Amino acid sequence: MSEEFRSTYITKMSENLALLRTSINLTQERLAELIGLSRFTLIVIEKKQRTMTWNTFLSLVLVFRANEKSRMLMETLGIYTDELRELLVVQNQPTKTH
Repeated sequence: MSEEFRSTYITKMSENLALLRTSINLTQERLAELIGLSRFTLIVIEKKQRTMTWNTFLSLVLVFRANEKSRMLMETLGIYTDELRELLVVQNQPTKTH
């Protein structure tokens, strides 16, 4: 997966993070707690003063994917795409050992 691929998805999530969070009535404090960040870090990401990491992006996807309303919103916003879904399935495949 290219850095450009990651950057595109991170940007879309950053631009819509507050909207996604409020769509399911999560406070900044609660969302930060769910994904293992400080509230301050989440605030500066929402304000676009800091770029989120790929791991933070994936954590947010998992939180928002669990709620039908925010999952559908992510799909509409082009954050949770078929391409990303396929990537998440492939990454979750167990590795075979011989």
